[in-house]
Amino acid sequence: MNKLDAQTQEKIKELQGYEQNIHNLLMQKQAFQMELSETENAISEISAAKDVIYKLIGNIMIRSDKNKLEEELKKKKELISLRIKSIESQHTSIENQLESLKKEVLKKIK
Repeated sequence: MNKLDAQTQEKIKELQGYEQNIHNLLMQKQAFQMELSETENAISEISAAKDVIYKLIGNIMIRSDKNKLEEELKKKKELISLRIKSIESQHTSIENQLESLKKEVLKKIK
């Protein structure tokens, strides 16, 4: 088996770093998607509610204005959606770099 030169070994380490970054991004995206789903459910429940609305702050529940709380949740939903789009953009960029580097490493190995 051919011994890989130092540059190729370094590129392989770089590949592993990219793969780790992609894994981390996917975990972040999954967490934000769960939070987005919870926020959408909360908005839906608030919209349907006819009674008094309460907001959980820490360990206590505080009576809240329905319209104000709904607006807060809609802003939160927008922010989470932006974060997901940003993560998707980073993911695409890193994946492109990863593919390019893979091709480069494979050429040197063969």
